[in-house]
Amino acid sequence: MALQSQAVHRRVASLPSMRSMVWNLAWPAITEMFLQTFVQIVSMVLVGHLGAAAVTSIGLSMQPLNAVYGVFVGAGVGATAVVARMIGAGNPREAGRASAQAMVASVLLAGIGAVLMFAKARAMVVWMGAEPAVVEEGTRYLLVMIPGLFFMWIQTVLTGALRGAGDMRTPMKINILINLISFVGNILLVFGLWRFPALGVFGAGLATTTARVIGGILLLIPYLSGSSILEVRFPQDLLPDRALIARVARVGIPCACERLIVTGKGIFYARMIAGLGSMPYAAHTIGANAESISYLTANGFATASTTLTGQNLGAGQPGIAERSTWEAVRQGCLFVGTMGIAFIFFPEAFMRIYTKDQDVVRLGAIYLRIMGFCQVHQLVANVLTGALRGAGDTKFVMYVSAFGGWVLRLGVTYLLLYVVHTGVVGAWWGMTADTLFMAVSSFIWFRTGRWKQVTV
Repeated sequence: MALQSQAVHRRVASLPSMRSMVWNLAWPAITEMFLQTFVQIVSMVLVGHLGAAAVTSIGLSMQPLNAVYGVFVGAGVGATAVVARMIGAGNPREAGRASAQAMVASVLLAGIGAVLMFAKARAMVVWMGAEPAVVEEGTRYLLVMIPGLFFMWIQTVLTGALRGAGDMRTPMKINILINLISFVGNILLVFGLWRFPALGVFGAGLATTTARVIGGILLLIPYLSGSSILEVRFPQDLLPDRALIARVARVGIPCACERLIVTGKGIFYARMIAGLGSMPYAAHTIGANAESISYLTANGFATASTTLTGQNLGAGQPGIAERSTWEAVRQGCLFVGTMGIAFIFFPEAFMRIYTKDQDVVRLGAIYLRIMGFCQVHQLVANVLTGALRGAGDTKFVMYVSAFGGWVLRLGVTYLLLYVVHTGVVGAWWGMTADTLFMAVSSFIWFRTGRWKQVTV
């Protein structure tokens, strides 16, 4: 497969070619994320019919998983940025070596993370503030998810390296298979169709884990066999290289810290909402799941922006890096703006896909209306921070994430929940304050152009 990065070495002379460059990188990522989100939607729809407690058990269990996942997202972004710079500079051999170093580190970290989570699964669910009826179900769900998470964490880093090289389609194909297996497994195991047992929430976790293990192995096979787009030589590329590790870490550590900040605020945010009871938390979880239809599009354009920024800076074309980012913003706004309008005018229709509980539908509709007005500025924040990560400017993203999340989101949420007593709606306004701050601060910083001088 031809490298998407070949376009980096040609000066982009027209707007149509710029649009094509952005879209050719964005659509595989959007497709991949859409399929992943579709399976999550199906799983949540199935579990939603089991009741609010079942939804809450999954929602709370996922919070500590997201915290650990943030570390690997950071490592993946580090791999993307470094590999993209090397590909842009015309040095694919070094790109392969850098990806090997990132993969070895991810295997070690994933092993440690899986063991620790297995030992502390129940304690994490209890700490999240789960009601007694939710603790057992949530613990079983968390335990069955761990083997799949081990492979997903490694896959996240390797996928980041492939995307840095411009290969969006291999991760997409693997994720199509993962999501197909998970989709079929959820349908069979949640309610027990054909000859399969009805396992409820546990069945949803088992189906997801099985799919992730298979997908992780299939992604590793071509990489380890030398048939990947990244040129990796074993075993010599597995030997520690301090210079390469330092380059990946220079970008990856601030990004990992940022993701820990983001997931940390998410944990405390979820605990605040969970303290209001299972019904408000179920409305929040289902509403967020419905919103992910739009959010995945923003992530797809952010992924394209990360790759294009890194490759163009590596090729000595900062002007094209900037232009491609604004093109990603323009294209993304068309998609998420349309979804935002749908959320504002038809929120109940989205909620009824998941549940027949009228209280959950009514409350979740308020969430979707609020988020409908947030879609465009969330897209701007995602794409611009994606470009900054591709440039290696991950410290700025870390700083604004810390302030927006811990000061604005948690601060406003606490004030509205416990002082003004607005109920769960106050928490959603706290989220809005966070995302709006991210959009404005990222816009201002990106316009300064300082990210163009960052060394990776």
